[in-house]
Amino acid sequence: MPPRFVDLKREIAASYPDFEARVTRAWNEVLQQLDAASKEIVVEGQNVIPQVKFDDLAKLSPEEVEKIKRRGCVVIKDVVDDAEVAEWKASLDAFVQANPSVPGFPATDKQFFHLYWTKAQVLARAHPNVLKASSWLNELYHVKNTSGIEGVDLSTPLTYADRFRIRHPGVAWEVHPPHVDGGSIERWEDETFRTCFADILSGDWRKHDPYDLENRINAKSSLYGRPGQASIFRTFQGWLALGPTGPHQGTIRFFPDVLLSNAYLILRPFFSLKPTPVTENNLDAQNWQFDISKPDFPGIYGRDSGFTGPRPNDGSHPHLRLNETMTSVPEVNGGDMVFWHCDLVHSVETEHNGSGDSAVMYIPAVPTTPQNSEYVKRQRETFVKGVTPPDFEKTSPESEYGAGIATPDDIVGIVGKKAMGFQISVA
Repeated sequence: MPPRFVDLKREIAASYPDFEARVTRAWNEVLQQLDAASKEIVVEGQNVIPQVKFDDLAKLSPEEVEKIKRRGCVVIKDVVDDAEVAEWKASLDAFVQANPSVPGFPATDKQFFHLYWTKAQVLARAHPNVLKASSWLNELYHVKNTSGIEGVDLSTPLTYADRFRIRHPGVAWEVHPPHVDGGSIERWEDETFRTCFADILSGDWRKHDPYDLENRINAKSSLYGRPGQASIFRTFQGWLALGPTGPHQGTIRFFPDVLLSNAYLILRPFFSLKPTPVTENNLDAQNWQFDISKPDFPGIYGRDSGFTGPRPNDGSHPHLRLNETMTSVPEVNGGDMVFWHCDLVHSVETEHNGSGDSAVMYIPAVPTTPQNSEYVKRQRETFVKGVTPPDFEKTSPESEYGAGIATPDDIVGIVGKKAMGFQISVA
């Protein structure tokens, strides 16, 4: 890491009174809570991940909603009708077979496709139930201070064009180990983004609210313009299942405690193992010390003139016990959706031992904010032209593929059109 990141750590430390003492106390508390939470996650297994029916979203009890917020993830069942999803899956299969040159990986057996504007994808993003689910998730967030945040509407969803996968059985997949999206070193380097974690950095980690929107909406999650680094704010990332998939079938996995993982990830750069252990157990808090003498931010790596991560592992973030705690999502069917908080540690199973494709379309929940609205305007123009959306590495124009690529006329419904940035005039 660049030597200047030592200065960044010192700057952060100088921003909070009694920083060393307060974060050391917080660090010790977080390690103790992580130990207990990790054991609970292992015992509960897949039951730790909340599951609800789409038709029941408005009927959930406060306790059920609170569980979803603490876990930072949820399976929403029956969002889209089975038959409609089956048509989308069939059309995607036909499209990639008819266009073998479409960009994707692995190169010899493409399964993850850098495509954004197929008709199936556009129809799915504009589906009224998908947008209703997005709105419900957006409204789990709140704003403590409403001054100076004009242009925010949690009830009006926007769409973020992303890709899809059709993963085949028996193919090992090493490309998505545990990681967090939506910003890398920016969590510390961007002053506004850093403010989202002010309670953690002040030592009052229990007060940290992952659903406070106030500073999120202006945080810069892409300071370096690295391709593939989202500049839009997603309340929840998500995907729509195009068929059945489940544990050991190449599905997604979570560390299902967004409060604790945030506290640990944000504090981790300020602590290192003592040269001489006090006890034999390296996870013991006694073996760790406050240390801002080095520029490293564990789990953050230089890439493409910018940075990627956090990518925690058992070496960089041992207290997460990721080999034990990363929990696969329970079995889902076509039309079900899986969502996870923008800060949540997640990964994709390395192995797919099922008998059929594990196919999903990536569709996150995106609220209306000034920054997001500006992105969607630029995204709308790329849609009209049939080219790669702004956040992603440029590939050959999809408009060249002809049949199977959507046009604005394929978006049915006012809500879907608004979500894609098209102005709607009402007579």
